[in-house]
Amino acid sequence: MSHFERHLVARVGWLRAAVLGANDGIVSTASLIVGVAAASASQGEVLTAGIAGLVAGAMSMAAGEYVSVSSQSDTEKADLARERKELATDPEFELEELTQIYQSRGLERDLARQVAVQLTAKDALAAHARDELGISEATSARPVQAALASAAAFASGAVLPLAVVPFAPLAQMPWIVSVAALFFLAALGIASARTGGANARVAVVRVVFWGALAMAVTAVIGAIFGAVV
Repeated sequence: MSHFERHLVARVGWLRAAVLGANDGIVSTASLIVGVAAASASQGEVLTAGIAGLVAGAMSMAAGEYVSVSSQSDTEKADLARERKELATDPEFELEELTQIYQSRGLERDLARQVAVQLTAKDALAAHARDELGISEATSARPVQAALASAAAFASGAVLPLAVVPFAPLAQMPWIVSVAALFFLAALGIASARTGGANARVAVVRVVFWGALAMAVTAVIGAIFGAVV
């Protein structure tokens, strides 16, 4: 009978990106709306600023994620090319290197050698990529996928406080949008904690605190300067 376990740590990669994007979308867009509204702008100007913030933020997240993950991908490719060359020019050294890796993880010398020989025979580059370089199919860099996921997560978060603007009276808009954004952040904290098997209370406190701080600072700046920024 085969044994299969599903671990929550497998969700870390996409969960981190999703939470980061959605949290950034909620906080930055809500902060922008609150700051512009506090500067006594019209409702139309606030809405325009919010939409611009959503589009700019999503594009910025996509571009930033694409560039950073592309850098990771370039590094992985360079390491794999070097490893491929070393396997071709000095296979015995590479076999010994793999053997020592398995020894350091607790295997006896003879068993470590057998494992290294068998994995090398099956796919030497994959064995070194996984056990020497820490590169696997699950963790390898995918720039386009990362860019699209970050942009979608940001837009999903940003649209929430933006949807409140048409229904909020201008005079009370900073408070209404702030409260709504804190509610959305709390919901995000609960959802991310449950998905990752973490403590929901800690997650909620963390995201709500930093979100409230960001909106408070932006509101103060908007009120002081009294202009759309």
